[in-house]
Amino acid sequence: MDLHAELERVMADSAVADTAARAIRKLIEDAQRSATEQITRRTIELHAAQTKIQALTLELAHLRRMRFGVKSEALDAETRDLFQETLASDVAAAEAELAKRQAEAEETPVTPRPKRARAGRQTLPEHLPRIEHHHEPESCTCGQCGQDLVKIGEDISEQLDVEPAKFFVHRHIRPQYACRACETVSAAPIPPAVIDGGMAAVGLLAWVIIGKYLDHLPLYRLERIAARDGVTLSRSTLAEWVGRIGVALQPLADRLTACLLERQILHADETPVQQLDPGNGKTKRAYLWAYMSNVLETGPPIVVFDYQTSRSGAHARNFLGEWKGALMVDDFGGYKALFGQEVTELGCFAHARRKYFDLNAAQAHPIAQEALLRIAALYAIEARGREMSIAERTTLRQREALPLLVSMHEWLSATRMTVANGGGTAKAIDYSLKRWPALSRYAMSGALPIDNNPVENAIRPICLGKKNWLFTGSERAGQRAAAIQSLLATATLNGLDPAAWLRGTLEKLPTCLNSEIDSLLPLRQTA
Repeated sequence: MDLHAELERVMADSAVADTAARAIRKLIEDAQRSATEQITRRTIELHAAQTKIQALTLELAHLRRMRFGVKSEALDAETRDLFQETLASDVAAAEAELAKRQAEAEETPVTPRPKRARAGRQTLPEHLPRIEHHHEPESCTCGQCGQDLVKIGEDISEQLDVEPAKFFVHRHIRPQYACRACETVSAAPIPPAVIDGGMAAVGLLAWVIIGKYLDHLPLYRLERIAARDGVTLSRSTLAEWVGRIGVALQPLADRLTACLLERQILHADETPVQQLDPGNGKTKRAYLWAYMSNVLETGPPIVVFDYQTSRSGAHARNFLGEWKGALMVDDFGGYKALFGQEVTELGCFAHARRKYFDLNAAQAHPIAQEALLRIAALYAIEARGREMSIAERTTLRQREALPLLVSMHEWLSATRMTVANGGGTAKAIDYSLKRWPALSRYAMSGALPIDNNPVENAIRPICLGKKNWLFTGSERAGQRAAAIQSLLATATLNGLDPAAWLRGTLEKLPTCLNSEIDSLLPLRQTA
């Protein structure tokens, strides 16, 4: 409809019609402009709200998993719900008590319950000593006819038993002999000991060190264990032994560090610990840095812990010194200054995957699910190449993993253009794209690791154990713990019994020459 013509038709004065038409058009334009601005503003507010909701949903899901669920993407024995073992014990006790009460009520013997079909009990370890108990019948004649019984076989069953720590005393008797002619007295020399003149034998010293640093038992608990057998071991005495053993083992820890820095590919990670701050009556945060050899190498695995009072990247630079090679790390900025011509950065695909896992755990997310499927395909290739040689693994990765990586990068780049800034999806994709050269670098060689999981697994027992000991008493105590933990953790990685290794080492250490120190390191022998 022509607004001006309509106004001229109803109005005699054309000038009045023109004025009215202009006024009405201005009102319409103002209304349209206001509506457009309001729609734009509402769109921006809606986008901001959706981004905030997504971020809060992701954070809430993450916090719920930390509070009520496991902290990793897969269940494992170390993080399984600790209440399950109590529940199983209570169920077994309730069943036994119920059967007993029913039998008492009926005044009849307890009939054994039919055995449930089981997958089979695990065979007891062959290396354990066996104590045989022979159970012969009361009579060698048949109870029915009186004839002699003939052995036709035997039934063998095994039960696992344990003997708690048993304290005993070594008495060293050194007869003294005199020479009447020259009036001299001679006796056998005193056996060398790691603590001269101490009352503790190597077995007791090893028991204390293993209890404190491998089983994460505070010294007061070890004190109580000894007291149950009537042995008085004061905490001050135990602490003195720990300090002296730490000094004795320090050269081994230093040599282990030197052996680690001879490797060309390393993992690095860090975990916070609490250190006592006596001046303030509180604790302060310190860090235990972990450095580990490459699990894809053929040499014996090594892990070294370095205790420092902060998370500054200067600690990593000081530890590595002039080291050159490829370093697998997370995205912590403290490592950035290391990378250049001499040190090559390797990115952790497990960290990248965790971003998408958290996103999908909050709510079903198609983009996160697609990313997880693509990463799973890369890990499937790694699983097939785990037992291959480095050359074979290099060929496999370049043939199968490289095309998948190229495709994934193209998909991530294209998907990022369709995702709004600020949300969890954008952050997950940005993390991968920003670190893509470091993430994909592993596929260029069969010797490079795909993730940082090995060092995280090595550091996990300490993360769990610190819930027992709560804090370190001082910086020196933290450094001593790091040195001893390095030796015990390396022994475990090499398939050695840490307690047996430590006991043998403490026996040999007093007479070991510096040139022979490598023979005491907890490393498996390689052909």
